[in-house]
Amino acid sequence: MAAATQPERPAVTLPQGKVVGVTLTDSLPRPVTAFRGIPYALPPTGDRRFRPAVKVEPSTDVIDAVDYGPSSPGKPLLPGGLPLVYSEDCLTANVFLQSSKASETSAPLPVAIYIHGGAFNRGTSSMHNTASMIAWAEDPFIAVSFNYRVGALGFLPSSASAKEGVLNLGLRDQIVLFEWVQENIHLFGGDPNNVTLIGLSAGAHSIGHHLMHFQEGRSPLFHKVVIESGAPTSRAVRPYDAPIHEAQFADFLKETGCPEGASHEEIFSYLRAQPSDKITTAQTAVFDKYNPSLRWAFQPVIDGELIARPPLETWHQGKWHKVPIMTGFTRNEGSLYVNKQLSESSGFLEFFAELLPLLSAKDIETIDKLYPDPATHPDSEYQETRDGVGAQYKRIERAYGHYAYVAPVRQTAELATATTSLPVYVYQWALQSSVLDGARHADNMRYEVCDPKVTSISPTQKALCRTLNAYVTSFITKGDPNAVQGDMADRAKWEPYTKDEPKAMVFGANNEELIGGAPDKVASELVADSWGRKESEFWWSKVDISQQ
Repeated sequence: MAAATQPERPAVTLPQGKVVGVTLTDSLPRPVTAFRGIPYALPPTGDRRFRPAVKVEPSTDVIDAVDYGPSSPGKPLLPGGLPLVYSEDCLTANVFLQSSKASETSAPLPVAIYIHGGAFNRGTSSMHNTASMIAWAEDPFIAVSFNYRVGALGFLPSSASAKEGVLNLGLRDQIVLFEWVQENIHLFGGDPNNVTLIGLSAGAHSIGHHLMHFQEGRSPLFHKVVIESGAPTSRAVRPYDAPIHEAQFADFLKETGCPEGASHEEIFSYLRAQPSDKITTAQTAVFDKYNPSLRWAFQPVIDGELIARPPLETWHQGKWHKVPIMTGFTRNEGSLYVNKQLSESSGFLEFFAELLPLLSAKDIETIDKLYPDPATHPDSEYQETRDGVGAQYKRIERAYGHYAYVAPVRQTAELATATTSLPVYVYQWALQSSVLDGARHADNMRYEVCDPKVTSISPTQKALCRTLNAYVTSFITKGDPNAVQGDMADRAKWEPYTKDEPKAMVFGANNEELIGGAPDKVASELVADSWGRKESEFWWSKVDISQQ
């Protein structure tokens, strides 16, 4: 009997070499062609550590693009994810396209670039099941995901770093990837003039900063954005030499054993000479030191160039790229981060006083009233009835979620619609995934991609996946979440956000099947954007103290 013929592997010839990919079929409704682990920059190793990324050079090499490239060294991902390989040689991209539909048209396809999250200290492109996302899409498009430097390797703010010219290296890696897409995506059949950035959490914060990287006379490297649980004004965006950054930099140098009193040239010469594990061990120690207070180390900073000024100031000056926006939040953004055992009222107030030292005594008093203390207000909505958590958990979870995510997301919609007629679409993810975590941060990612682990739970969960995927992919391909009807034509019409009558699309608000309750066939509903609005308005007034 003759041996079975192996299917020919897809290949694309790039300036950097011939890239040979693979066809994916498992658990997908349509086959997807994947090219994974393509270098988009030279390895940032050795003397290239703590330097801006350098583009790849032309070559005739053959690149075996079957597997994802290594992840940037950082905090390990939460249990349950894919097994990862970590390496400083991490600047690789992945390109996905529908195998069947891409051949049906000769016109260039829209492009989506996915930026992974992870607090700028962890994460990898493989967290997002991009292949599944495009396989379920009614209209074909090409999707690109990639890794960039995280932790100290990508974000090491300080005066010394500024002198060395190495601030915000992770964001600069992202720009190199955007440029790589502009130069090469046509070889995969993509349209470089129809690019959507999409990202969650740190990926969304990143998009916010790119949205505001406005340069007169230069067109942006993207044309639409999907900003999920993030914003340019989210959390703290401080100058590179803010006291907390200098303190964290000093802690990092101490952990690496860097000699005291060294000049910035000597510091970075020393850091480039150290073994990789010394750098990653040091960055983990510093991140862990500040993590309990949520004053995270290794974050983007105001550098006077890429982040030219405080983001709120940039909004008011109108110096941002006017493109269509889709953005939103989950209703329990804080549940993954705050102390679930917090029980004392004093701890609630001390948390915000430490997180934002520039809050006045009056501000702290206002926060105390805005979130009524269940210890003194029996009718407070923050009365805790769940087992296994402290009496202040519901209160601090909601307050931190509003500060860090909900208010900034809504602020993006408010400020964008004030200065452009281009549409802004706002969502709220309300499906509770667990009794304690609720509708937690990043839950929507699994639904956006129609992850098989979710679609297999029940028909209602699959319908919720299909509905969200249809909205998002329609926005990517047409700039309108309602434009591509497909087999989810009965989904609610998503109207743009307006200042006079703000509305949001809410997902899974009445579906409690994941927490032991009843399912709900209504996957999405357009409602007045009133949930948490009063609290958002307070936090809007405090953005400036997060940028000092």
